Amino acid sequence: MAQITSSRSNTKVFYFLGLFNILLMLQNANCYEFKVGGSGDWSVPMDANANNYNQWAERSRFQIGDTLSFSYSADKDSVLLVNKADFDNCNTASPIEKYSDGQSVVKFNHSGAYFFISGVHDNCVKNEKLHLVVMADRSHNNQTASSPPPSPSVDEVPPSPAPSGEEAPSPPSDSGETNQTPAPSQESSPPKNGASSTVMSFVGSAAALVGSSILLGF
Repeated sequence: MAQITSSRSNTKVFYFLGLFNILLMLQNANCYEFKVGGSGDWSVPMDANANNYNQWAERSRFQIGDTLSFSYSADKDSVLLVNKADFDNCNTASPIEKYSDGQSVVKFNHSGAYFFISGVHDNCVKNEKLHLVVMADRSHNNQTASSPPPSPSVDEVPPSPAPSGEEAPSPPSDSGETNQTPAPSQESSPPKNGASSTVMSFVGSAAALVGSSILLGF
C-alpha cells in the first residue's frame, strides 16, 4: 500500500514538472535573440565615422524579453551598459553593467532606451557603441490596429452658402417617403490575436489534462 501511495506521489510530481516546462517553453517561444549589428561581432567599425550599430538598431524592433548577443575577444574588449551621459562622452569608469566573457548575452527586462559602449575608451570614440530602444511587451503590441475612419464622400460635402443679397433656397418639403436608415448595430470589438488565443488555449488544455489526471488518482 505504501509503495502504491509513493508511486502516485511521484506521478503527480512528474505531471507538475511537465506543466511547468510547457509554460516555460511557451514563454520563451515568443522572444527573439538578436545579434548585435546583425552578425554579432562587437568591434570598431571599418569606417570610424559611420554609426553602423545605431543604423542597424533603427531597422530592428526590440521588445521586452528579447536578448542581444555580443561576440568579441575577451582579452581585448568588453561591453558596458551605461547611461546617456556616459554614452555621449564614452565614459567607461562607472558602467551600470559590465560584460567581459567574450560571448555576452543581454536580456531586455524593461522598455526604454539602452546604451552600450565598448569597455575600451578609444574603441568607443571610434563608434563602437550602440543606442537602441526597447518597446513594450510583444503580447500588448499584437492587437490589430483599427482602420482609420473613412473620408467623407462627395455627396456629404455641404452646399456653399448663397451669395449676399440672395435668399438661400428653402429645404425640400417632406414628401412622406423619407427613407429611415436603421441604426447601425453595435460595432464588434477588434479581433483577438490568433497566436495569443492559441497559446492560451493550449495552456488551458494542458492544465486541464494535468488536473484531471491528478484527480483520477494518477
